Amino acid sequence: MKYMLLIYNDASRSPKFGTPEFDTMMGGFFAANEKMKADGVMLGGEGLQETKTATSLRIKGDKVETMDGPFAETRETLGGYYVIDVPDLDMALEYAALIPSAKYGTIEVRPLMDYNPAG
Repeated sequence: MKYMLLIYNDASRSPKFGTPEFDTMMGGFFAANEKMKADGVMLGGEGLQETKTATSLRIKGDKVETMDGPFAETRETLGGYYVIDVPDLDMALEYAALIPSAKYGTIEVRPLMDYNPAG
């Protein structure tokens, strides 16, 4: 089953760029990447640029509206994601626990829709 691991960060709690703590956190990301790749479960993943680079879109009636920034106002912001393919939620949670920013934010584990189920 495919799962998306959504990485939410709280910038006020995360290590700052250029610090030894940041380098340690990034080393944890590199280790998680290598483990998922070595185990053959990683289908993809990327970090996202800062929320100030986001543009949100809505359609109201027939009118397209855009606004700068993310829609949600929250302390934790979506910072990146992984897509993995594992047998079950328990295993997905094991891989999610490898993501070092779980110490500073939240990792949301969500199954992906299967629009072409076998059988």
